[in-house]
Amino acid sequence: MKPIFAALIFGTIFVFVSSLGLSQWKRLKDDNLHDPSNPALSLLQEPQDALGVLQYGNAGNSVDWVAALQLGEISPRASLHGDLEPEVLDLDVVMTQTYPLAHVIFPHTPHTEWMSCEMCHEEIFVSKIGANQINMGAILEGEYCGICHGAVSFPLTECDRCHSVRSDDQRRMPASGAVIEHPR
Repeated sequence: MKPIFAALIFGTIFVFVSSLGLSQWKRLKDDNLHDPSNPALSLLQEPQDALGVLQYGNAGNSVDWVAALQLGEISPRASLHGDLEPEVLDLDVVMTQTYPLAHVIFPHTPHTEWMSCEMCHEEIFVSKIGANQINMGAILEGEYCGICHGAVSFPLTECDRCHSVRSDDQRRMPASGAVIEHPR
């Protein structure tokens, strides 16, 4: 496999890869987002070239980013300046203030496998129970989870990816903001 270079720049992941297989992504000139008459369009990388060799995912940009990371297909920087390393944290945070939707369990593991803690804490999320007024309005406006989800991670239209606690399990959940540790 040819090397894949990834850089985390201003919160956006740009992945440079070689192209394989048939395209499931529209060409930039046909995607109804880019102006096909703009001569600068040729300077941009086609989605198939960037994403076509990565693990398939069934949401958003059709890439399973966690699987691509675990298989070594990408190697993003853990921080904006590349000066920090990720520390995998096997810890979940329960969010129960989600009515009428199912409760949310935020899994730190897939996030900390490729980002340093400082990417989110303490500017985006304060590490204190009850200190973050997370709500879907704020997320949809690009705050909290919305800084990445909807931009470089799976889209906000995949509700059950986050709102995953079934109603019969909700009665057994601890209070909102509780931390569930998973010792290794």
